[in-house]
Amino acid sequence: MMYNKSTNYQFNNWYIETNKGRILASQGEQRERYENEIKLPHLPDMLFADNYLRLTHKSGFGIEFNALDALKLVDPSADLIKVSVAKEWQESRTDCEFIDKLVRPFDWTFTTNYKGSFIGDKKLAENPTSDRINMEKLKIPETISFFDEISLFDDELSDHGISCLNVKIRVMPTSFYILQRFFLRVDNVVIRCNDTRLYHEAQNNFLIREYSERESLVKNLDVTPKTLSNINELSNILELKHTQIEKLQFP
Repeated sequence: MMYNKSTNYQFNNWYIETNKGRILASQGEQRERYENEIKLPHLPDMLFADNYLRLTHKSGFGIEFNALDALKLVDPSADLIKVSVAKEWQESRTDCEFIDKLVRPFDWTFTTNYKGSFIGDKKLAENPTSDRINMEKLKIPETISFFDEISLFDDELSDHGISCLNVKIRVMPTSFYILQRFFLRVDNVVIRCNDTRLYHEAQNNFLIREYSERESLVKNLDVTPKTLSNINELSNILELKHTQIEKLQFP
């Protein structure tokens, strides 16, 4: 029996929809579709194929976050761990089954630089900008009209870490804020965090999108074991590798 929980909310001219379903089955038409469209030797252990966050403007454009499009951006021909931290990986996991995968041409960590998918007949225009999301404003206590968190995929790397992608949305009376986070921890080796933040104020005809990539070797982090399992704390101390800020202009 299929299980889906759909939630809808309207914010001014935006229609917000979230959907949550079961983990993708190990066989069946939907599984075959994913395997055909995602050119990887295997998929994450917990893949939520029916889950999504979708924002549609009444004018016919919008943006969506889903697992299929995110996994399409995983590198099918290069192992990023081998490229950046092969020595540390081999020294820490000489008896691990993933050592064999170091010679296989795909990114088994499922690292993705996914920033959302444009939907609708019209498309948002992506323009570089110096404008930033006012994070201090977001820290001010304000009524939350709507909140949801959606898991897109999760994999425990055969008990040697974690790779996961999820997205959260928070709607206030005059704005909404989205955080999509890809998080990777390869035990005793590396921690990686790719964040996509999306912010919109009701009076504006644009959204601000901030994308960042952070990564540090575990041996370079002076933190407690408890902190190593706290994604929110780690995201603030990892080394910034790349950032991209855009204004998504309404068509």
